[in-house]
Formats: sequence, structure tokens, C-alpha cells
Amino acid sequence: MRHQKVGRKLNRTGSHLKSMLINLSCSLFLHEKIRTTLAKSKELRRVVEPIITVSKIDNLHNRRFIFSKIRNNNILHKLFTDLGPFFKNRLGGYTKIIKCGYRNGDKSPMAYVLLVERHHIQNKILKSE
Repeated sequence: MRHQKVGRKLNRTGSHLKSMLINLSCSLFLHEKIRTTLAKSKELRRVVEPIITVSKIDNLHNRRFIFSKIRNNNILHKLFTDLGPFFKNRLGGYTKIIKCGYRNGDKSPMAYVLLVERHHIQNKILKSE
């Protein structure tokens, strides 16, 4: 029984789930929007939000902590120079999930995950729908 176990398994092993969520979060930080299934997007939010919160304060400890999670210098640089200062005055809720229909192959619900208040991204998504 999974009493008081938090999070979705998504039919994957622990290591596969962890690496998948880290890869999705790296893609989100790089492109600032991604399209994935609704269940993955809800789990992704649980990974991305704390990373952005830590990246608001730029010091050596925080950089090493985030690097231990994502292992990518380009994304680390973008987090601390672009995204962290952008969300400095925001207390939380850095991501937005927009449902966008169903996948053709298996009809699983799909969603866009994007960073909030990045207006140039939101306008492109809403115009393409």
C-alpha cells in the first residue's frame, strides 16, 4: 500500500522518473515552454518551483546545490542571471499549465508548461491554439 506516499509514479522506476523529471525541467528552463502530458506536467511543477526559488539568491552554495540537481552549466547560468532575478519579487507559482487537447496516438491529455509572466512566450502559445 502507498499510504502517505507523495507524487505520481508514472509507471516508471525511481531512477527513470528522477532523470525524466530533470530532463523535462532542463528543457523548460532552456525553452521556457514545453508540451508534455498532463500528469508529467503536474509532477514537473513539483521539481521546477523549488529550483527557481533557490536560484533567486545568487551565491556559491545555491549554485552548487542547483548544479547537483541539473548538471548543466548553461542552464545554471541562465537560472542565476536571467530567471532568478526575473522572479525576485514573486513568492511562488512560477509555472503555468495550460491544457491543450489530447495526443493523437493514445488520447492522453496534453498540456503546455510555461514560465509565468514571460509575455512573449504566452502570446505565441495562445496565438497558435
